[in-house]
Amino acid sequence: MQHVRPAHNPRPREACAVFVVSLIASVVTIVGFGSSAAGTQPASRPPGYVLAAADGGVFAFGRPYLGSAAKLHIHAPIAGIASTPDSGGYWLAAADGGVFAFGDAHFFGSLGGLALNRPIDGIASTPDGGGYWLVASDGGVFAFGDARFFGSLSGAHILAPVVGIATTGDGAGYWLLTDGGEAFALGDALAPGTPPAVQFPDNVYAGIARIAGTTRGIALVGAGGQITTFDGQAAGCHGIIPVPEIHTGIVGIATATAQCGQLMAGSDGGVFALGPRFLGSAARFPLVAPIVGIADSPLAGLT
Repeated sequence: MQHVRPAHNPRPREACAVFVVSLIASVVTIVGFGSSAAGTQPASRPPGYVLAAADGGVFAFGRPYLGSAAKLHIHAPIAGIASTPDSGGYWLAAADGGVFAFGDAHFFGSLGGLALNRPIDGIASTPDGGGYWLVASDGGVFAFGDARFFGSLSGAHILAPVVGIATTGDGAGYWLLTDGGEAFALGDALAPGTPPAVQFPDNVYAGIARIAGTTRGIALVGAGGQITTFDGQAAGCHGIIPVPEIHTGIVGIATATAQCGQLMAGSDGGVFALGPRFLGSAARFPLVAPIVGIADSPLAGLT
């Protein structure tokens, strides 16, 4: 484990022009709390997922537990988690910009010790695991390792806070999602000639993830468990699937295995699976702090 907080900001923030295009997206609600859903893991996909709690605790299911920050007396709550591509490690990102690396996840720098305009609330790994991006609630983006900076929303006067970041399949761009349903495309996140933002249907959104096997496909999850997908042209999921009662709000979504194959987590540790195999949850654990994120590994080599 590495836990280092140098005062390091490797890229300047830049403002991004904001354009919004309306999209009527189909919504599918996830199924399967505490039970296995239909579908199997692709053979090339490392199985398992990890949950992160605000106090730095980590819960591993179907993959090795590699450590946590629960006993490190962190200075700010953990805000996100990202996995290495081979499932051999993970990073935790704290609200103050601190980064904690475990297993084969390498430490490439952090914002710990800097005075941030807004707290960090998301982290995403590059496709090769050689770097990561942090995103702040004002849309500021910070790139480390081999992660390239493609711009940010800092200073763009967005209407709602950013709640997550998802990289494109080739690592040459990323999406930023606000809790009001605006997804902003930077780098190659949208094809040339298309507006750099998409407005999704009314909802309170909680997280965003790339759809594995695509370059620009993304899946968004609402706090109530609604899933919306977008592949650069239109919505990918169709219909509504009933779900059991969600006891607490959804806080994160893992990398999607397909347009309608998702993993998401609630703040109480519950895991909801559709497509990916359900391997357990922390819903019955006596949690010290709420769950804030879920991560699994993207399909290696697929873009």
